[in-house]
Amino acid sequence: MSAPGRSRASGDAAWWALALRPTRPAVPWVLMVRAAVGMAVPLLAGLLFGRLDLGVFAGLGAMHATMNDRVEPLRLRAPRIALALAASTAGMLIGAGLQHRGAGGLTIGVALTAVGFAGGALSATGPRGSAAGMLLLVSASLGGGMALPHPWWAAPAMLPCGAALVLLLGLRYRTRVRTDPRTRALADVYLALGGMLAALGTADGAAARRVLTGRLNQMQDLLPPPRPGRAESERLRWLRRSYEAALGATEAAAGLLWAWRPVPPEVAALPAALARQITGGPEPGYPDWRPDTPSRTAFDTALRAAADTVAGRWAPLDTAAPPPPDPWRLRVRLLSHGSVRYGLRVALCVAVAEAVVNGLTLSRSYWVPMTVAFVLKPDLGSVFQRAVSRALGTVLGIALTAVLLAATTNSWALSVTVSLCVALLPYSTAAHYGLNTAVMTPVALLLVQLGGESGAAEFWPRVLDTALASAIVLVFGYLLWPERPPHRIEPRIVTAAATLRAYLASVVRAEPVAEVWLRRTAYRALADARQQVDLGLAEPPPAGRLAEQWLPATAALERLSGAVAAYAAQLRYGGRAPEPAVIERVLASLDRLTAAARAHRPPAGRPDRPTGPHDPTRSALARAAEELDRLLDG
Repeated sequence: MSAPGRSRASGDAAWWALALRPTRPAVPWVLMVRAAVGMAVPLLAGLLFGRLDLGVFAGLGAMHATMNDRVEPLRLRAPRIALALAASTAGMLIGAGLQHRGAGGLTIGVALTAVGFAGGALSATGPRGSAAGMLLLVSASLGGGMALPHPWWAAPAMLPCGAALVLLLGLRYRTRVRTDPRTRALADVYLALGGMLAALGTADGAAARRVLTGRLNQMQDLLPPPRPGRAESERLRWLRRSYEAALGATEAAAGLLWAWRPVPPEVAALPAALARQITGGPEPGYPDWRPDTPSRTAFDTALRAAADTVAGRWAPLDTAAPPPPDPWRLRVRLLSHGSVRYGLRVALCVAVAEAVVNGLTLSRSYWVPMTVAFVLKPDLGSVFQRAVSRALGTVLGIALTAVLLAATTNSWALSVTVSLCVALLPYSTAAHYGLNTAVMTPVALLLVQLGGESGAAEFWPRVLDTALASAIVLVFGYLLWPERPPHRIEPRIVTAAATLRAYLASVVRAEPVAEVWLRRTAYRALADARQQVDLGLAEPPPAGRLAEQWLPATAALERLSGAVAAYAAQLRYGGRAPEPAVIERVLASLDRLTAAARAHRPPAGRPDRPTGPHDPTRSALARAAEELDRLLDG
């Protein structure tokens, strides 16, 4: 029997079924076309001018840019791609320099181990750092093993050229309002809000809320932080206020979700109508309904404000500017205990990989440390799942490459084929890691063929290399690494509990300025915790069992956030006075849960799931305190 609160995505499926199950993302046509053109132009230009060796490295830079490309404004695309390509170029310079100087196996091994440590530490700082750290090691490995052009330094020099082409292909998003990704993202927020309203009072409500949280996170990432003293365009102000209005409606809807209290169908349909208005549709009329509880009153107030804001009319919003970013934050994360540990983890695996490479004298030694870099990328999911998927995907990709090279070895045809394969990367990356590997393997082998070496001779040695690298990661980076599997879950639980504590304190003190962004921070922390639990469920025992043991606690924290929202509505619209004893009880439960997470002791209790609406005359926080007690005292 599955634990209460398990997501519908996981259901009762075995861990191996969860690991192999792909997602079904929307087809990113814009990114796919951009990726194909970005690869095709350098390769075809190289063929035309008789310098295909340069075209291969420019195409490699275009592929690295494609791996980090998104449909987003230039101010976000440019730094993301620039950081990734700076790391990639630095890695290529190191690897190519070592090869040019004829460095021996020991020297290369020591250098790649040092690069692995730096890349691993950078990878642990966040999504952008993860991409940059991986490419630093991947490019250093490739630079030390691939055939270099003349002069040798042209290899690292060509990478930014290909990346610049991909960046330029997306410049139109800076000016065309109809295709502004922020407009689509804002509409998706309101569509997800409508989906959550439709699921109120059903078992699908929690899953719908997680979808909405993801949409809010995406929109928040697309908006630039406000800068005091700097004027914003009218459209940016509208986007920001419409997003903030959606935040207010989401908080109020979270209270309804916790209370298991639905709204009329015409009210649930309004956010979808607002989404159509955002993308150019007509303004919808507001439903005629009378809220009868504090939570419904709070939601009605927030939804009316959202409708007015989307229509361009002024409406009072409970909003506040987020705190300014800490300029030292990246440095602190880069030198943090977690970053250093992850750097050591990658360095250990690279050192073992280089020892194996030198001991077995493999034909293309760069494939082993390159595979280690891909498998150990920290934000791609379970290490176990990636290692297995990498091996299976490589075999499938090699079989596909064998068929392609049996059909033709013409450089023009192979260039077009590589471009088509690269076009699939944006979709395969979102669908499944194994599928992504099956697409990237033909790209790598065909680029080797275009670079003047025999791609056919690379087939089965690459299977051996991938198997060796996956085994090294599984043994040294997974089984023997001195870190228990749930350690990536428990810190998220601690963070989520701390943010909920701060959110509750702001509600009790009636500090709307702090409350707005504290609840947003709490929702993001809860989403991170849920993501790590879901990733753990896709791992074999004991990691899968431990993730399942933490699942009820994650679900309880998600419900507590809804209870705090409902309690805020009772204080604001229901005339309820703060209840110090109940508040202290909840805070004490959060402290107990935090202590349990730090001591690696999942709670043994299983809180009851609601089966009917909450009595609006009863304190929402008191009921939440009872749920936490059942979880911790079970």
